[in-house]
Amino acid sequence: MLIEKNLAKYIIFSEESILNALKKISINGRRIIFSLTEDGVLEGIFTDGDFRRWIIAQNDMNLNQPLYLAYNKKFLFFWEDEDLSKCESYFSQGGEVIPILDHKRRLVAIVWNRSSGIFIGDFVINHNSPTFIIAEIGNNHNGSLENAKKLIDLAKEAGANVAKFQIRDLASLYHNGGNANDASEDLGSQYTLDLLSKFQLSQNEMFAAFDYCKEKNILPLCTPWDIESLSLLQNYGMPAYKVASADLTNYDLLTALARTKKPLICSTGMSKESEIIDAVRVLKSLGAEYILLHCNSTYPAPFKDINLNYLDRLKEIGECPVGYSGHERGIYVTIAAVAKGAKVIEKHFTLDKSWEGNDHRVSLLFPEFKAMVEGIRQVEEAMGKNSERSLSQGELMNREILAKSLVITRNLAPKEIITEDIISVKSPGRGLQPNRKQELIGLKAKRNFKAGDFFFDSDLIPEIIQPRQYIFSRKWGIPVRYHDFKKLSVKTNPDLLEFHLSYKDIETDIYEYFDSIYNHQLIVHSPELFAGDHILDLCSQDEAYRQQSIKNLQKVINITREITKFFPNTTRTKIVTNVGGFTSDAFLPVTKRHKLYEILLDSMTKIDQIGVEIIPQTMPPLPWHFGGQRYHNIFVDPHDIASFCHDYNYRICCDISHAKLACNYYKWSLTKYIEEVGEYTTHMHIADAKGVDGEGLQIGAGEIHFPALVEVLSKVTLQASFIPEIWQGHKNEGEGFWIALDKLEHFFEN
Repeated sequence: MLIEKNLAKYIIFSEESILNALKKISINGRRIIFSLTEDGVLEGIFTDGDFRRWIIAQNDMNLNQPLYLAYNKKFLFFWEDEDLSKCESYFSQGGEVIPILDHKRRLVAIVWNRSSGIFIGDFVINHNSPTFIIAEIGNNHNGSLENAKKLIDLAKEAGANVAKFQIRDLASLYHNGGNANDASEDLGSQYTLDLLSKFQLSQNEMFAAFDYCKEKNILPLCTPWDIESLSLLQNYGMPAYKVASADLTNYDLLTALARTKKPLICSTGMSKESEIIDAVRVLKSLGAEYILLHCNSTYPAPFKDINLNYLDRLKEIGECPVGYSGHERGIYVTIAAVAKGAKVIEKHFTLDKSWEGNDHRVSLLFPEFKAMVEGIRQVEEAMGKNSERSLSQGELMNREILAKSLVITRNLAPKEIITEDIISVKSPGRGLQPNRKQELIGLKAKRNFKAGDFFFDSDLIPEIIQPRQYIFSRKWGIPVRYHDFKKLSVKTNPDLLEFHLSYKDIETDIYEYFDSIYNHQLIVHSPELFAGDHILDLCSQDEAYRQQSIKNLQKVINITREITKFFPNTTRTKIVTNVGGFTSDAFLPVTKRHKLYEILLDSMTKIDQIGVEIIPQTMPPLPWHFGGQRYHNIFVDPHDIASFCHDYNYRICCDISHAKLACNYYKWSLTKYIEEVGEYTTHMHIADAKGVDGEGLQIGAGEIHFPALVEVLSKVTLQASFIPEIWQGHKNEGEGFWIALDKLEHFFEN
């Protein structure tokens, strides 16, 4: 529970507009604002939810109407002389905030549920937030504003959220007035005073450094070591404060810091546990927002003394978010602290470890700090949730290849009993897993089985999924392979067939499969994987690799021309392909991605495309390449895609599942994505999607809102054909495709 009395950013007058209220909600970051009369009387509360309810009820939306028409007049509150411990029961039921009123109903304070997080600038720090990473510059600028700016630039480039400094008023801080030449001082104090007197920035230089942080879009923070320095920082408008380990027991300064009502990040180095407990008591009594950092204040700290397990204890003591301020060698302990629950990381940062000053020796250089940030972000991503285990899409793919399935050992007619003696376990894992065997035994077969057929989930349920004639207002088809296109195409009425080729298919004699003329239109999907583990990449900066990709795609084009002879209704066969542009370990910087498009264009000039149209496929940021994940850099961003198509007269295959994954990853709107690429879309792959890499899901099994999707498709992709691109949809004679088409027909035709 947190009591806040600094209310300016949370209040608005009742006569102000709804638009102004929304702006203030956006600025304060808390999704709520309190509407007062000019006398300070609380009349209503306005939240994001209140706005949604209001807007739904409007026929003619006018955001310039007064707020009193939209705010909530019924709200829970407490009187200022009530026992506020009663707020805890409200918070335990999911409440987030309670206003506190005096007996004239004037707003005097706000009580927040601490679990909602601590807000510093544009950042929130709570259980679910990314780690808040502080580059502790301190005095490592060695008194040079130019060095300070270099460190700020590098901290931003390395991925830090904060560039932090220290400020001291030596005259008031030291008992000898900050005299660095005082011969009576101990050696350690003499050394420290000498460094500080030489290497502090002036007040104006410090403020210039803060301003430069804002210019570079990195949050400036600072540690004040005394009341005078705190006053300077308050006048500047610092959004939060770092409390040095040395001041956790300095209740005068701690109290002054707490009374600013700014969040405090408190290091606990050099403090006994009893002193930490006492400091927490002081902070709580003052209604402070605070974070405790575990810290060992030796330079460098021996690994044996760090005790990362104390983070758990610190969280119990503080009842707050915790973090780690590290002075040990290297980066691994800091990354491990994140895995232990640290939500704030502070690490010293320097340009040169050999410079004068003991902080430099325990500081990280740019490459080290950048590697630390990358490690932290990877650990965050890997931590996941404490919930039921589910398979990733990559695991499902590998399970299909590597696992085993239940198969039948002899022919079986419908209504015959499935017995144990006719069930065997074979690779690959295309059908039911072996542990489902007992569920099959004793059931009546619903279909004709041939020896060697796989059992599927649908064999366990009473319903029989059958294809039928489907009706769509645009051309549609199904994905097929050489071995199954005849069997699948006669089950329904597709306008087109999209042949998904493997690299083995390219070497196959097609006349073993094609022996007559077919009325369908033809589309070909190029393999991604070719012989020798070569994944097609027409954008590769490895020239030999690129030339091999060009050669492989030319093989696809040549075989496509041969197949087209059997499909006379197709004049220029479209070839869907992932043109490449992936990296193995991280995304390319945005500034370097245009180069890949340039290489692609050059590759296309080397390919004989007579009779075919290469249509690049839109890609997700994190595609699965045969059980492993890559980073994709081009044909992901809709603006880049549209610009490329417009400038170079290309059309695309828009994979809706991939588009949704890109929108999820980058926080884009799927509707706007489709609107931007729609006019360049000649063909679509339609499937559902979930998260950032759950692609090819059955319609309705993911996060796509299909009524909204169909609405935008009807406006911007009128001539585009489609197939249901359901992962493993071909299994059990196309069962997944029929389910998808049934669902899509409902959405498209209603």
